[in-house]
Amino acid sequence: MNLKSLHKISYGLYVVSSRKGEKINGQTANAIMQVTSEPPIIAIGINKQNLTHEYIKVSKIFSVSILSQETPLNFIGKFGFKSGRDINKFENVNHQFGKAQSPIVLDHTISYIEARVIQQIDCGTHTVFVGEVIDADLLREGEPMTYAYYHQIKRGTTPKTAPTYLKEKKL
Repeated sequence: MNLKSLHKISYGLYVVSSRKGEKINGQTANAIMQVTSEPPIIAIGINKQNLTHEYIKVSKIFSVSILSQETPLNFIGKFGFKSGRDINKFENVNHQFGKAQSPIVLDHTISYIEARVIQQIDCGTHTVFVGEVIDADLLREGEPMTYAYYHQIKRGTTPKTAPTYLKEKKL
C-alpha cells in the first residue's frame, strides 16, 4: 500500500484558533472541509496532543483563518512547528476576536470562518470537531494556500502531529 496516495487529496493550509478562558492559541492545519451548506457546517481534524485541541474541547468554539499563497514559511512555522505551551503564538500577530470570541488571525489571511462545536468524533490520535458556522468573512483578494503549493513551491515540511505526516522509512 502506497500511503503517499493520500498526499494527492486536495488540502488547504489554515490557522485554526481557539481559547480557554483568557488564553488563546492557534495552529496550522490542513484537515478542514465543508460538510453542509444549510446550515453551514464545517469539520476540522486536530491532533489530541496539540494545545489548540484542549482549547476547542473546553470552549466548544474555533476559528479557521484561510492563508494566502504569499504567507511566509516562518509565519506558518510559528503556528505549526512551535507549541503554545512554550510561546505566545499571537505575539506580534494581528488578530481580532469573532462573534464567539475565538481569535481570528488577520496577517496573511484572505478569509475566515468561525464555528461552534456541535459534535466531536474520536479518531484515535485526532478528534474531528464538527462545527456550525456562526460567522465568516472575506478579508482581501488572493489565492488560498494549498497544501500542494506549500510543499512544492514553498518547500514546506509536515509536522509530526499533522494528519498527513508519514514517517520516512530508513532503508
